[in-house]
Amino acid sequence: MSDKDLIDFGIWREMDADITDEENKREALKASQGAIAELEKEGIEVEWVSTDVLEDPKSDTECAYCHYRAPSEEAIKEHSERAGLPVTKLTRMDDQLDKEAAE
Repeated sequence: MSDKDLIDFGIWREMDADITDEENKREALKASQGAIAELEKEGIEVEWVSTDVLEDPKSDTECAYCHYRAPSEEAIKEHSERAGLPVTKLTRMDDQLDKEAAE
């Protein structure tokens, strides 16, 4: 599969664990990378692009917003299930705005 066949997805994850804790961050990343490696062995390409950890002082729920690339929504869901990471909301990403576009 070529890079052009991958679709960008945004994943909103409401986490049970304190994802702002460094150890929990490492565990989540390790689980994600392990699931990516498993899927790759099965011929399913999933690519992690970035994650933003969001802390809401008014709530006990920690959130992460992740950007992944994959061939399908099903591949993203399978990755998340294998990694033990929740999917609160999954959206297909469209064009991105960046600093250069604003100039």
